[in-house]
Amino acid sequence: MQKLQQLIIRKDLHLFAADDILPSESCWLIVRGVVKTFSKTEDKKIVTLGYWGAQDLVGKPLSNLNSYYISCVTHVEAIRISSDILSDFSTDIINRAQQQTIWVCIIQTKVVSERLLLLLRWLAAKFSRPVSQGQLIDLRLTHKEIANVIGTNRVTVTRMINKLEQKGLIYRPKQHYIVLCQKTKVLSTSNQSRVG
Repeated sequence: MQKLQQLIIRKDLHLFAADDILPSESCWLIVRGVVKTFSKTEDKKIVTLGYWGAQDLVGKPLSNLNSYYISCVTHVEAIRISSDILSDFSTDIINRAQQQTIWVCIIQTKVVSERLLLLLRWLAAKFSRPVSQGQLIDLRLTHKEIANVIGTNRVTVTRMINKLEQKGLIYRPKQHYIVLCQKTKVLSTSNQSRVG
């Protein structure tokens, strides 16, 4: 953590607006904000690889994919990391690999409704803040984007979200925002065994 703080002091922050695309050939240390990494198939279908926030490393050098993009979900402050400095972040790289494993487990869950709930739990563990009803996932997510992430269609996501709300597992204070209610366990990003 001390090396990370020193790096932030020594290097200039790059500022990006929501929906900006970061140059993916470099590695980036996210200081503030949220980015989404994704790939595109040959038929131009978007495959979401993950959502990343403060202290996460992203970039094509951390992936073996030819098609790799980094899109800002919120305003983002990030530091470009050179490959020689990257070796100093072995713990962060292990953490990233563990999170990627959780992500793959979510995506590989066969039942779509379970996949949705696991995704919401993971997002709550990573990007939420406490509110009176539970954990507010602090990302503006459309049903279409959620559908893209879990490999289904928007109509199915809308139906499943309505069912989760009826069961009291989630609460939607306004459009595109979801609260994971207190009685729903939040998925630990450091404990893969709770997935599936």
